[in-house]
Amino acid sequence: MKQMNREILVIVKHDSVSQAALEKEMEWLNAILTTAETPSLFCIAHELVNRNRITQNKKKILNAVKNSELKAFLFLIGKN
Repeated sequence: MKQMNREILVIVKHDSVSQAALEKEMEWLNAILTTAETPSLFCIAHELVNRNRITQNKKKILNAVKNSELKAFLFLIGKN
């Protein structure tokens, strides 16, 4: 199994699940999450607030989140 750089907790109902089945499930979950974590989908799900303005501009959102911390008075808000 390829090493994936993510932490996923998989809880199974039965103890009789084989290691191969568990690895296959992890590969499927990784494939689903990889397609869901694209930058365009991230921008669809978030808005950037700058004091008095709210923007949905993809370039502005991606530029704001390049660093690990947002600049002062910038807020990233999930639409859900």
